[in-house]
Amino acid sequence: MKHLIGTAALLYAFASPTLAQDDSAFVEFQVLKPEVAQQMAEAALIACRDAGYQVGVTVVDRFGIPQVFIRDRFAGSHVYETSRRKAWTAVSFRTNTSELAVDTQPGKVSSGIRHLSEALPLGGGLVVYEGSGSIVAGIGVSGAPGPDLDDTCAEAGIAAIEDQIAF
Repeated sequence: MKHLIGTAALLYAFASPTLAQDDSAFVEFQVLKPEVAQQMAEAALIACRDAGYQVGVTVVDRFGIPQVFIRDRFAGSHVYETSRRKAWTAVSFRTNTSELAVDTQPGKVSSGIRHLSEALPLGGGLVVYEGSGSIVAGIGVSGAPGPDLDDTCAEAGIAAIEDQIAF
């Protein structure tokens, strides 16, 4: 019986920080430092440039607020809006926008997402996760000759900072 009580007390001692955290009025989260967001955006832009595409890249924090926007010399003026909306859409729906492009087609259950003013379910927006699986950012690329190519450049951006966020 003493052993059972001791074990229960030990379990309670280890569980109580978790319980205390649940009762807290605060939440904890992580976002990228601006310098890391900038590195990711630059790597995506360079990957597209090396492939012959002029693009714009936006990195948003986990809440969809822009941290960084860069546009290559000859990228169209539309890339600011589209890259920002792709990044926002990815973090808002916690889904890469290429998947949302399929899941929100007319006749699908989620097709109504296409009617939201900021949502842009078009490839090129990716969710950025830290090593434990929490969302830390979103990246949106616009201007390559196809959404799949925007995805490829966004993936290169994430790969460039992967060692810094995979803890």
